[in-house]
Amino acid sequence: MPLRVLPTEIDINFHVNNGMYLMMMDLGRFDALVRSGIWRTIRARRWTGVISDETISFRKSLKLGQRYSVESKIIGFDERAVYFEHRIVSQGDVYARGIVATRLLTQHRASVTLQDLVGVFGNPPEGLELPEWIHEWRDHNAK
Repeated sequence: MPLRVLPTEIDINFHVNNGMYLMMMDLGRFDALVRSGIWRTIRARRWTGVISDETISFRKSLKLGQRYSVESKIIGFDERAVYFEHRIVSQGDVYARGIVATRLLTQHRASVTLQDLVGVFGNPPEGLELPEWIHEWRDHNAK
């Protein structure tokens, strides 16, 4: 999703405010879900997503007016969440990378089960397996 840094996204140091990167990733996640058709299916079932964990690493600073893109993809899921990777990229360089754990809830606020996800979307593509560090990260945050 191509974007450009706006004046409302910069801080007193004249680069993108760290909190804005999470908003950029929200937009990227929504764009990916809509373009893939997943959003329509989720809404038809009256499911909603809530963020349960996020982690982000910053490598470089985006400046006012700079063009960049948000690259978003699902990297896996487990019984607790669907995991997205987001990368903020400008001219081939990664400026920030985030992992977002999104829990899906039914219209009655119950968690959508892994069985329900597989029943609706099918089995994950072969080789789509969460890295071990994500399991450790989630377990650590659950304590």
